[in-house]
Amino acid sequence: MLKKAAVALGIVLILQSFFALCLVSALQLLVLRNTPFGVTGASPVVNAVASKVSLDTRSYADESAVMEAIGQSKLYGAYLPGQASDTLIVVPAKSFFGRVELEAAFEDAAKKLDRPLTVKAVKPLPKYDRLGGVSGLLLIPLLIGGYLAAVLLLKATRTAAAPWHVAMLVGYSTVGALLTDLIAGPGIGAYSNSHFWPLLPCFILIAASVSLAAAAFQRLLGPAGTLAVAILFIIVGGSAAGGVGVTLLPDYWQHLGAVFPPQHAIALVRNVIYFNGNNITTPLIVLGLYALAGGIVIGYLGRWRPVKRVGAAAPADAPDTPDTPDAVDVPAARAAGPKPAVRVLVALAIAAVMQCLFTVNYMSSAHEPVATDMPFGTVGRSPLLAATQRNLSLKVTQYPSEQAAKDAIDRAEIYGALIPGQTSNTLLVVPTQSDVAPLDLAANFEIAAKKLGQPLSVQQYAPHPLAKKDPFGLVVSLMLVPLLVGGYMASTMLRTVTGSATGRRRLTALLGFSVLAGLAVNLVVGPWLQGYPLEKFWIVWPILSLIVAVVALVAAVLQKLLGAAGTLVTVIVVMLFGNPSSGGANGVPYLPTFWTDIGPFLPPRNAYILLRNTIYFDGHGTTQALVVLLVYLAVPAIALALLDRFRTPEIPVTRETEAEATALTVPVGGLP
Repeated sequence: MLKKAAVALGIVLILQSFFALCLVSALQLLVLRNTPFGVTGASPVVNAVASKVSLDTRSYADESAVMEAIGQSKLYGAYLPGQASDTLIVVPAKSFFGRVELEAAFEDAAKKLDRPLTVKAVKPLPKYDRLGGVSGLLLIPLLIGGYLAAVLLLKATRTAAAPWHVAMLVGYSTVGALLTDLIAGPGIGAYSNSHFWPLLPCFILIAASVSLAAAAFQRLLGPAGTLAVAILFIIVGGSAAGGVGVTLLPDYWQHLGAVFPPQHAIALVRNVIYFNGNNITTPLIVLGLYALAGGIVIGYLGRWRPVKRVGAAAPADAPDTPDTPDAVDVPAARAAGPKPAVRVLVALAIAAVMQCLFTVNYMSSAHEPVATDMPFGTVGRSPLLAATQRNLSLKVTQYPSEQAAKDAIDRAEIYGALIPGQTSNTLLVVPTQSDVAPLDLAANFEIAAKKLGQPLSVQQYAPHPLAKKDPFGLVVSLMLVPLLVGGYMASTMLRTVTGSATGRRRLTALLGFSVLAGLAVNLVVGPWLQGYPLEKFWIVWPILSLIVAVVALVAAVLQKLLGAAGTLVTVIVVMLFGNPSSGGANGVPYLPTFWTDIGPFLPPRNAYILLRNTIYFDGHGTTQALVVLLVYLAVPAIALALLDRFRTPEIPVTRETEAEATALTVPVGGLP
């Protein structure tokens, strides 16, 4: 038993570390790489930028040809040299962060070369998708919904391949796509209602490609098929989806992502919403091939090579036969349980509910990140501040001096500060607090300064600058996801192999796993990927271990009380409500009110604040977060000890219920 437990936890440790490696390596350094960029003539400005930024320059005859290429979603931007001045065209809908990098690089080069430059935005992003994240957010429920449909249908029918499975999964994909479309579009307003019908067949195709391919993997590989799909489609494919823009991914992730559905799903949805459905042939072909191949495998193996049926009741712990890796049909068990049709409907209903929850929660929390009451400091009074507050919601605190304002920044209390001067004004922005706030503050204050005719200097200020390989401050939020997922995966796997949610060694095993998991993720993100300043290595390790332990122990208690349903409850609390309310790299001020209010009571928000402030703010502002996490650690630990001591009745652990529960733990952290 100890050997089985060690092997199970070892598998989780490897998956968790691999998950962290994929997410962080793909998204930590958002730098343009071989970016398609149009030019209408030679320019020293383009040459200067191309020497520092990786551009795939393409020549066009004139502006009309450039605009046509942009409309077909072929370019991230273009440069049009002129006699008196030049024009830089940026395409925010193609990539928000790509637009930021292109503007900064070309404006800097034009200024150094004393060349007048006008910036023109084509295909601008609407307010309800101001960061261009809607296509990535839509992928989450479609990907997970399709995956869960295949997993739960397998559990309900005890087979992954039957002629009617194709119809069932396509039917579910249609219903799930319709629900996602209704919630995200008319319900939440993440895109205009005019896109409702064009997006519906796209959503159906995405969900069907995942669900059919997942079922085919399950039939071909048996129990390992579920894990294979989660690794390939969610962990690897999700990391390489390119929601921030494909050319901002490392080259190997760009090519690897092109093999799996998520990257093509992102391209399909984005091009339908913002580029009138242009350049979607490749995504349609790839997604269609996944769906077609999955359907053929399921249909062929289900009709001409069906799994063998066992005619008599088998013991609950009897192993699957070699010829039936994914199904053992026990008539006696079927007679005692619900009818097959009822089981199928219940399974697909659970998948649909989860898909709807992912759509509602992630879309409502992140599709329109607009700051509300952003903590901000000022030294004295300035008309610039009043003018800026007309467009940006700030919660202003007065400080007696510039040093006092900087001290407040050092304590992680404010996101920026205005220092008025006699000849110029200085705006301090804090990149370690938020990836978006510095951009918003700079843009709004510069507009106000231009209207009022006042000079303004924007300066970055932070106690510890962001790591060179984390220029947007994304790493902390990225490595948080594998920590959360690894926590409840460990508890679930341990329960599966031991047959119990308690036991004298269970608490020790989970705490020991947490220490090793924290170290493993720390080694991957720190020394290997250099995702944060390495002098913080030893203080980061116990924090990562604490986060894993909190989730693992919470899951263990819920599993003891609720059985396999405890895993599902943990997923809902931690990933469906906790993760969206964490604030992440954007920062808490960018969350809607509901998510702002519930975040302090859930582990992910406190875990993120504790980790970020320890790394970048010398541990200031972490007391509440640490106390909350310690409470979440202590209470379940005591509960586990008491439950074990008093030997409360144990909900039976069966292979079927735990297989389902384990499957649920894998995909929900794979957020593109």
